[in-house]
Amino acid sequence: MSQKRTVFIDGEAGTTGLQIRERLAAIPEISVKSIADADRKDPKARQAMMAEVDIAVLCLPDGAAREAVALADALGNTSPRIVDASTAHRTEPGWVYGFSELKPGHADTIRAAKRVANPGCYATGAIALIRPLLESEWFNPDESFTINAVSGYSGGGKSMIADFEKGDAPAFHLYGLTLQHKHLPEVIAHTGLTQAPLFVPSVGNFAQGMLVCVPLQLATRNTPPTASDLVQLFRTYYGRADNAQVIVHEDTPTTLSADDAQDDDAMHIYLFANEAQKQMLLVAQLDNLGKGAAGAAVQNIKLMLGLD
Repeated sequence: MSQKRTVFIDGEAGTTGLQIRERLAAIPEISVKSIADADRKDPKARQAMMAEVDIAVLCLPDGAAREAVALADALGNTSPRIVDASTAHRTEPGWVYGFSELKPGHADTIRAAKRVANPGCYATGAIALIRPLLESEWFNPDESFTINAVSGYSGGGKSMIADFEKGDAPAFHLYGLTLQHKHLPEVIAHTGLTQAPLFVPSVGNFAQGMLVCVPLQLATRNTPPTASDLVQLFRTYYGRADNAQVIVHEDTPTTLSADDAQDDDAMHIYLFANEAQKQMLLVAQLDNLGKGAAGAAVQNIKLMLGLD
């Protein structure tokens, strides 16, 4: 019997950590190592555990994630490979962005990586919709895009989850109204845009699921793409052999529900069009805790361990 590969989740008591642990428990080739509850904030205990495992997964606030990386780096040759679920390293040099379907060959880059930054949930949907457009003949990096999105409350942390579950939160609300959401830097960096898109996130009164929408106004273009053009573009872009979890749908349902994506680690892309008005709407449907967080982390872990 081959030896199991080992993973330590630093911050396993949080929402993302618990979801990652649950998924890893179903993979027989992986053993999850834990430290005692009393030692979860002890740097020496955490560092000692890092020295014993193949991969350390960081489910921590940004500052704590940076401190954890410093602990790992201090181990030298016994430092584990890292998957960081925080925002801290998503645009940092030396880190590989953990969206395996980002571009051809990117899954192989993750396989070989020492440090992988897990993408943000909104960013995963936005990048999946915008990057193929910029690889086409119809769009360029100077475009001005708008991103509208709604997520389940489970992505908002313990206090938000508690408010919704107690009935103390509104049915729906916009936030990030300074237009400086923390996912914007990675969207810009990993799409290749030269300017920030206008991004308006929101939260609905449901636990899991997400819709990310990018509207396209094409009437002023000399040779705008048709709906068939864009369907073909996306099917070609995500029809690669190394695409594991992005599904492009040719059907156009009359409604889409964010929470239909609950417990699904794939992302579903839909395109809606009014050809007469030269208007289109691109939609990514995903679970904010699945492909938007824990599901993506486990996908990256499996790639790094050669278990995909």
